Amino acid sequence: MPEDAALPTATSEGGEDASAAAAAREPRKRPKPGERRLQILQTLATMLEQPGAERVTTAALAGRLQVSEAALYRHFASKAQMFEGLIDFIEQSVAQLVHAITADASTSGSQQARSILTVLLQFGEKNPGMVRVMVGDALVLEHERLQSRMNQFFDRIESSLRQCLRSALAEDGAATPTVDANVQASVLTAFAIGRLQRFARSGFRRLPTEQLDASLQRLV
Repeated sequence: MPEDAALPTATSEGGEDASAAAAAREPRKRPKPGERRLQILQTLATMLEQPGAERVTTAALAGRLQVSEAALYRHFASKAQMFEGLIDFIEQSVAQLVHAITADASTSGSQQARSILTVLLQFGEKNPGMVRVMVGDALVLEHERLQSRMNQFFDRIESSLRQCLRSALAEDGAATPTVDANVQASVLTAFAIGRLQRFARSGFRRLPTEQLDASLQRLV
């Protein structure tokens, strides 16, 4: 289901599910490089879920993982590269969901637009730490290219909405479907960003999907 998209949880060293007896019999295995990278990203995303954790330091991240900061930099060249890993996950996950929606020829353009907004906000609700990246709160004082990538992400969302809405408006006989679609797509994108910002800045109490169906009926 689209709403289940979430960063996989890497297995922690020692494994919480392993029994004490098994741990005593077997030596602790060091994670493979790919597993450690995933563990770092999952831990960073989890730390971003905590109130007031808009800016996570590498020292705090290393402390949570019980490794040295030098160990982090064996897997990521910089903190910015860690955030790029989270952004990669956001972009790829949402792009797959949007592609599946727009490829369904059985649904109308308006239905597709509503579905795009729904899966975007469901993704944010499922991944609260990622929302702080999406709305830029976690990127303050980080490299400007990170915020630029998130801006481009929402530009692509707006473009997808525009295409869906243009076809729907043209079918409905609108006099200026392109102009109308541009305006409506801009409004819908701003609505989605606003919902995600409210979610993050309420300490994840105000869910982005709150009364979503009723809201979309008024917007699309």
